[in-house]
Amino acid sequence: MSANDNQTYVGFDTITQQMERKFLKRGFNFNVILVGESGMGKSTLVNSIFSSHLVDSQGRRTAQEVIRKTTEISPVTQTLEENGVRVKLTIIDTPGFGDQCNNEGCWVPVIKYIKDQHAAYLERELKPQRDRVISDTRVHACLYFLNPGNRGLRPLDVEVLKRLTEVTNVIPVIAKSDSMTVDERTVFKRRIKEELAFHRISVYPYASDEDDDEDRALNASIKELVPFAVVGSEEIIEIDGKSIRGRRHGWGVINIFDEGHSDFVHLRNFLLRTHLSDLVEVTAQRHYEQFRTSQLRQIKEMRAQQAAAAAAGQSGMPAPSVPLPHQPTMAQA
Repeated sequence: MSANDNQTYVGFDTITQQMERKFLKRGFNFNVILVGESGMGKSTLVNSIFSSHLVDSQGRRTAQEVIRKTTEISPVTQTLEENGVRVKLTIIDTPGFGDQCNNEGCWVPVIKYIKDQHAAYLERELKPQRDRVISDTRVHACLYFLNPGNRGLRPLDVEVLKRLTEVTNVIPVIAKSDSMTVDERTVFKRRIKEELAFHRISVYPYASDEDDDEDRALNASIKELVPFAVVGSEEIIEIDGKSIRGRRHGWGVINIFDEGHSDFVHLRNFLLRTHLSDLVEVTAQRHYEQFRTSQLRQIKEMRAQQAAAAAAGQSGMPAPSVPLPHQPTMAQA
């Protein structure tokens, strides 16, 4: 840069480099919850996406094992690093979900966990002396596993999806899609799309006023793929002298990285390479903000009621401090 150029160059274009250095030093959190009945390959899919054995299956290993009577919440946290970028990844499994004959209320622990994380974040945010960087345990994405053996969305799926989409970013996937033919998979995906539209269930990604033409084109291509028909595998198979990750069947081998075999690559790229930052941002600006607004409004109303009661002489004591209406469970927060 010449002396003359140095006089006219301001330098604010380096802000992205400054932000990147700080971001790399701090790292970031990414939290994914897995929702689906046992035997859908939830753990295998996540391990395949991150090319690491991060979580063990929580499902029954033998028919003699007792079926869980309630939905459990099982978070596992790992720190991963790739090319100098560090992520604190938390995978939350939900063993027992949908495994009963009567699954009424099986979604309650899942919704409670998600709201607990919002409440814990809000509690840290409202402290008089809060941390400079607040630990983020909010759920950024929910992979919802659809059983390919069903004819479409069950009443349980409709109920749970409606509730989940109110509190987090839901990404529906068809589990173990290699159990269907290509034609069956196409028909099943079309049926799921129609039923989601009929029940007015809005899954991620969402349209935004900030989207440009490139964003809209990318999201349109994603919408075409949803629900993702996926196959996961941690098994390495030798085919013609080449090592692939796949599943062996009597009729052949499924290569999970072959886009003609499944949507695995599209899901991984969508989740990590194109929309990871947006998932975190939408969680903060949409789902958490709705929760925060609701909580603060309830606090305001409770304080107004206490003030009115005190003014009417119903209480001789000053109004006590009002706790958050939704209190996080400390073991999960």
